[in-house]
Amino acid sequence: MDTATASPSIKVPPSDMQQHFSDLLLAEEGTDVTFKVGSETIAAHRCVLAARSAVFKAELFGTMKEGTATTSVIQVDDMDAQIFRAMLGFIYSDWPPEIEEEEGADVMWQHLLIAADRYDLRRLRLMCEEKLSEYVDVSTATTILTLAEQHNCRGLKETCLEFLNSPANLQKVMATGGLDSLAACCPSVLKDLIAKLAKLK
Repeated sequence: MDTATASPSIKVPPSDMQQHFSDLLLAEEGTDVTFKVGSETIAAHRCVLAARSAVFKAELFGTMKEGTATTSVIQVDDMDAQIFRAMLGFIYSDWPPEIEEEEGADVMWQHLLIAADRYDLRRLRLMCEEKLSEYVDVSTATTILTLAEQHNCRGLKETCLEFLNSPANLQKVMATGGLDSLAACCPSVLKDLIAKLAKLK
């Protein structure tokens, strides 16, 4: 049986669902939960958050009782509002957050990684790991290595160890006192570094 050939004039556009969800967040249409982050209040949608994060799902639906107000306010401690907004932007769009490349950008990515780990957003966490690997240098290596160890970021940890595996880099880091702080807060990582250096001999 003969069939028609698809017409070259028929073009299926790329999905714009991510943009629609981003617009939904920005417009705050139909929001049913509010977060208090620092001095700011941020509105969102329970179902979207629960669908994307098991932590949000447990927090928003796991202990809900019949009659709970749909406009309840949830306090978020130990997080900056800017970081929380960036995390929500990812949840709604699946796009990496837009953080300007300026002084302190690496710190923003570090805080975002912590937030991603806190809410079990694995894809976002990996995005943060990838971005932070670009910031590993003499001034940041031990700080980022500590973060990687604390949040079980194996790829990022390996990047830092490889950087410190260079005698020239290690000498410069030692001059800054970075290894002293690493030894104080993450002695196990220092052992990993020593083991890696031993392989060079």
